[in-house]
Amino acid sequence: MSNIGFIGLGRMGSGMALRLRAAGLPVIVHDVSHEAVARLAEAGAQAAQSARAVADASEILLVSLPMPDIVEQVLLGPDGVAQGKAVKIAVDLSTSGPQLAQRLADGLAKHGIASFDAPVSGGVKGAREGRLSLMASGPAALWPQVEPILQHFGKAFFMGETPGAGQTMKLVNNLLGAVAIAVTAEGMTMGIKAGLDPAKMIEVLNQSTGVNAATKDKWPRSVLPRTFDFGFAAALSYKDMRLCVDEAEALGVHLMLGTHVRDLLRRTLEEVGEDADFTAMAKVVEADAGLDPDRPA
Repeated sequence: MSNIGFIGLGRMGSGMALRLRAAGLPVIVHDVSHEAVARLAEAGAQAAQSARAVADASEILLVSLPMPDIVEQVLLGPDGVAQGKAVKIAVDLSTSGPQLAQRLADGLAKHGIASFDAPVSGGVKGAREGRLSLMASGPAALWPQVEPILQHFGKAFFMGETPGAGQTMKLVNNLLGAVAIAVTAEGMTMGIKAGLDPAKMIEVLNQSTGVNAATKDKWPRSVLPRTFDFGFAAALSYKDMRLCVDEAEALGVHLMLGTHVRDLLRRTLEEVGEDADFTAMAKVVEADAGLDPDRPA
């Protein structure tokens, strides 16, 4: 099998690239972080000096990058992936939005490169353990070449051939996930103000109809112990919610809850800090209610 290219070795990308190496697949990697590249090289990956070099040496190339403008620059920018000599299929694993997915499909097609958008859900732990869900769209005829690679990361769902269909599904998923954190923060704050024990509240919720991803995982792991270190940056969650609200408005759908959570994430960045985890939304809700958000567990 020819090299699989992988660009973007952050917390998610490194976990996925390591999954490919653990399966014995030949991988050529690039990242702006020399340390990240060195870690993959230790696992047997081949290091490349640029995105273009990856595209010169691999027919199928994956990118996992933090922001849409970076994705666009790496794939379509000067001396980027589109200029590569070998690449035939490019897969964007990032959450970069349906509109960019369409631009990527159009731009890459001019160079004879097929484009898939396949954003992922499941967090850093899911990437490391191969338990992600992937929401993909692209040319159906090429899906049999892409799916076996994505299955090393978890469960891949083919959402159709329309560029951006996978991105839209991911935005819907992230909308529900972020709203769950916000509404759980509100409910928990109400109970704490009334004198209820927060750990007992979570126990009750997880056996009741109020159960959700936040009560099942995020509160026990990161909010109850007051570590706020679940592993997903509030800045990235804010980016996702901005993309979601903007796309919904373009479709004529008003997201009342989504708009509220987008604004709550913006406040989290302003009031908790640019490096805040997205579970720190709870701190803002608590502070508004007069609770000390920095109280010990």
